[in-house]
Amino acid sequence: MIKFFSKYKFIFYLANIFLIIFYIYPGSILGYFIYGDLQAQPQITRDFIVSTNHVYAFFLISLLGFLTFKESNKSNLLILYLLILSIILETLHLVIPERSFELADLFGNLIGVIILIIINYFGKTNENY
Repeated sequence: MIKFFSKYKFIFYLANIFLIIFYIYPGSILGYFIYGDLQAQPQITRDFIVSTNHVYAFFLISLLGFLTFKESNKSNLLILYLLILSIILETLHLVIPERSFELADLFGNLIGVIILIIINYFGKTNENY
């Protein structure tokens, strides 16, 4: 499975493009497809302290990234990219019409990335035993 993602890196890049488009579009593309309303935001699970939708989205994009670049030595660069992407995309909501910047969303983005960083770290330390 890991070799599949390493071989087909375009899946990770395509997922990034979709994430960026969905994130910066002024309105909810998913809300339009599900509810027929650009203002409606679909909710997968209830929000707790952070936005769970953002945790899920950035966890999935991080998982794709780690599976794609597991064989290479680019994991530090990938981590930096994912953290910067999560900050920049949420910060762009300050200037995008119909979108709003929220700290809960920003922390949801960061937590989604950090969860996978922790999983990856413990996975690497257990490989040595």
